[in-house]
Amino acid sequence: MDERQVTAWHVYILRCADHSLYTGVATDVAARVVKHNTGKGAKYTRGRLPVTLVYQEQLDGHGAALKREYVIKCLPIAAKRRLVAGC
Repeated sequence: MDERQVTAWHVYILRCADHSLYTGVATDVAARVVKHNTGKGAKYTRGRLPVTLVYQEQLDGHGAALKREYVIKCLPIAAKRRLVAGC
């Protein structure tokens, strides 16, 4: 891969079986959701399976994705639920 190319990273939000929301970053969101649902994802989701993808957003680069993830994680739960609902 050419070093000047930017890898597309995604911020994603999962709804867990207990209706809590989990936010993460990945380059392949579908594969990451599978990993979560097989118990090999984040420790948070392991006890809250199954998880469902409810939101994703593409960003240019890992740093941008991490910054956006931080912003989303700092949102109040009502704002996160509006984001997931598409408001």
